[in-house]
Amino acid sequence: MSKRVLSVQHLGLVDYASALSLQRQTEQARKSALQPDTLLLLEHPHTFTIGRRGDASCVLLDETELNAAGVSLFETNRGGKVTYHGPGQLVGYPIVNLSPDREDVHRFVRDLEEVLIRTLDDFQIKGFRIEGLTGVHTERGKVAAIGVHIARWITTHGFALNVNTDLKYFDMIIGCEGEPVTSMEQIRGDQVDLAEVEDRVIQHFLEVFSMELDPVSSLDHMLV
Repeated sequence: MSKRVLSVQHLGLVDYASALSLQRQTEQARKSALQPDTLLLLEHPHTFTIGRRGDASCVLLDETELNAAGVSLFETNRGGKVTYHGPGQLVGYPIVNLSPDREDVHRFVRDLEEVLIRTLDDFQIKGFRIEGLTGVHTERGKVAAIGVHIARWITTHGFALNVNTDLKYFDMIIGCEGEPVTSMEQIRGDQVDLAEVEDRVIQHFLEVFSMELDPVSSLDHMLV
């Protein structure tokens, strides 16, 4: 049985509204089989997003304070409560069809966690799961958040890995379970090459999901 093909798009810094629109377009293209499974990799400007289990009370700033801090606010249909996105954080949006052989929401989330745990291990960081919680944790705190949406087994939204993230913005929200938050930079004591982290995430995504890289994606990345 041949492996599925994964298309990877390296998008750089993209505002949240534009990324959401791109996710929807890609979701429709995947649903119509006009596009293969796709992984969007990007960063966002300073943004708070509220998931299905959250509400505005989890954001500790009012509209005026948000504007002054340069932070956008969006309500989304992903799982989870409130989280922060910003420069230095690697965001991954897998838009993949879980049908027919991976129709298991919990398995999908665990697989995303596994991709990130393997990636962290490449940088000598021990990541792990905590039973009952979603995301990837370390001894210093939570380093990656996961929130997904699945419709007709097509996935949207995904994960946010704190690489060189400015953690002060997490003080402006009440996170998913109120646990401490950390970053790869904080754990290692120096900045981490975001492009290198992207490469490792792609490699482990292919491994965990038993896929092979679309050669066009590989070419695009070499041309960047």
